[in-house]
Amino acid sequence: MVLDCANSSVSDFVLEDVPHLSDYIPHLPTYPDPLQDNPSYAVVKQYYVNKDDTVAQQIVVHKNSPRGIHFRRAGPAEKVYFDSEEVCACIVTCGGLCPGLNTVIREIVCGLYHMYGVHRVLGIEGGYPGFYSRNTVPLTPKVVNDIHKRGGTILGTSYGGHDTSKIVDSIQDRGINQVYILGGYGTQMEAALIFEEVRRRGLKVSVVGIPKTIDNDIPVIDKSIGFDTAVEEAQRAINSAHVEAESTENCIGVVKLMGRYSGFIAMYATLASRDVDCCLIPESHFYLEGPGGLLEFIEKRLKEQSHMVIVVAEGAGQELLSKNPTPIKRVQGDATPDQLFQDVGLWLSQKIKDHFAKRKNMTLSLKYIDPTYMIRAIPSNASDNVFCTLLAQSAVHGAMAGYTGFTVGPVNGRNCYIPFHLINEGEKNVVITDRMWARLLASTHQPSFSNTKEMVGARDEKTENQTSDS
Repeated sequence: MVLDCANSSVSDFVLEDVPHLSDYIPHLPTYPDPLQDNPSYAVVKQYYVNKDDTVAQQIVVHKNSPRGIHFRRAGPAEKVYFDSEEVCACIVTCGGLCPGLNTVIREIVCGLYHMYGVHRVLGIEGGYPGFYSRNTVPLTPKVVNDIHKRGGTILGTSYGGHDTSKIVDSIQDRGINQVYILGGYGTQMEAALIFEEVRRRGLKVSVVGIPKTIDNDIPVIDKSIGFDTAVEEAQRAINSAHVEAESTENCIGVVKLMGRYSGFIAMYATLASRDVDCCLIPESHFYLEGPGGLLEFIEKRLKEQSHMVIVVAEGAGQELLSKNPTPIKRVQGDATPDQLFQDVGLWLSQKIKDHFAKRKNMTLSLKYIDPTYMIRAIPSNASDNVFCTLLAQSAVHGAMAGYTGFTVGPVNGRNCYIPFHLINEGEKNVVITDRMWARLLASTHQPSFSNTKEMVGARDEKTENQTSDS
């Protein structure tokens, strides 16, 4: 729902608002927000978020530029649309593992219990199929008390298995009226289908998405849960590769990190580490042979310092592995997305070995590290724990206020309610004409491996997108 203000002085203000239960269910009763009687919030000067509070998508603007797109600010509302005793909430986790899932589960349960007095919260086991093929698990603050110290998800997860009609039938049969869905890009697309079916049936059910992707590739939002932890843990693998490489003459450490379509983890881990000599991501194509190619750069770096560390995102160079000039695109609904990708780390390591095997005057040692499943399975760090707490509480506030069909996430540091359709427009990518990528190139001193035509095209595309956004 896009709202344009009629006042000419703010005619360039656009609110990408989220649906509300009252949009399709008339005459809904409201109730005072229980937070007003919560002693923990007695010290807060302002309990509630003003209904007109919004957060701008673009915060760097010119003096006379349009105000642009805004989102509804997340937070508690003065009136809620659910009586605490009537609420039956459920939580489901879908897709791959990432740090922070258990923290979000814990904070949704505790937020509902302690802030709103909701005592019926169900866990859906095994992802979307759990709605219609498995029993639910009662969740209480006691049950979830220390789960944030564990990796994974206590509810289990799965890819695929989405059947909108069966899921909504289960929601209706069980009397569930708040649905919290933790998942990545594909999961949020399927959450939108659940919302549409709920609305079509006229059910008083809030459907809330909480973005979970370790790759940080969900659009609009600043970051998603688990990303900070993943970057921190990735540095440990990079450090190990650096120690190995530095300890042996002509040694290369190759580290493969997560990032099928977006190279954010590889980029940020490289910038944080400062021990990386070359970072390869899906957004920046590279080639091996010939002048200016990767192998030539490796030879040069080994001659300069006799060792090097290469970080490669799992989606980088896939067009070279498959001999297909078109990079692999995301396939919606694929139950096993890992099968789309070949192991670029092993492939690259073998190509480097084969290349230097032809050099009789140089003996090469190569160490390959793939920490993917170690990173996915660890508990969230302190930063992510705080982030997950705020995200979960914002989701609860939104559902209790009657909003539905939205994903909650930070935009320019403020949690917002974002319509599903914006989250599902496509993945977020590293922009290789941005300063952040330039900072990485300055840190590693690697060439861009992209020709001038590609760089100009990327820059023009970015400019066009910024113009359309404004």
